[in-house]
Amino acid sequence: MEQKAEKLEAEGSGGRAGFTKDKTLSSVLNIEMVKHKTTEEIKEIWKQYFSRRDTVCAVIPGEAFDLMWDRAKVSPSFLYAVPRREGYEFFVGQWCGLELHFTAVINIQTAHDAAPSQLILYHYRELQEEKGIVLMTAEMDSSFLNVLEAQCLANQVQLFYATRRPETYKLVETFNHSPNEFKYMTVISELEQSGLGKELRFRHSTADDQQQP
Repeated sequence: MEQKAEKLEAEGSGGRAGFTKDKTLSSVLNIEMVKHKTTEEIKEIWKQYFSRRDTVCAVIPGEAFDLMWDRAKVSPSFLYAVPRREGYEFFVGQWCGLELHFTAVINIQTAHDAAPSQLILYHYRELQEEKGIVLMTAEMDSSFLNVLEAQCLANQVQLFYATRRPETYKLVETFNHSPNEFKYMTVISELEQSGLGKELRFRHSTADDQQQP
């Protein structure tokens, strides 16, 4: 993962097919215009804009992002799980500045540090000091992930990095600093306990029922 992080830093998002290099907030939002709006109005504008697009977005409270960011700087990678029709698929999330790149573990095993990202979360702090919020949006490889799966991964970032439960964040610390002690089943346990991914599980089971003769 250290090799992969160095590669991300060297080439940015532009090394990934379909991803935008140096994606800025101003390319999405008229910053000067929204500075005159309230925090609630900005939240609504952001969510409405992305509701018409096949991607995920979020408005993160500034205090919560500060906690996530402080932790990301000392523990920049973690293992995440996405429910599939049978079992789970694991992704490694690697922070590279304010971008968070997700790559399927199976791809890392085959392509190593050349493994492409399937999802990138972009975090924008331009309005944090004045409005108290951090805006997040994403780009994803739609041949590999759908919006619901991408949302599941994005939600897990706050579950593990913004948690106030020491035992939950301990998993992130263990993954980064004591990897030999890390147990991947603890991620699934936390995920199931939180309820994240429940909708994905339901959709998979519904689809299976519909396919039954």
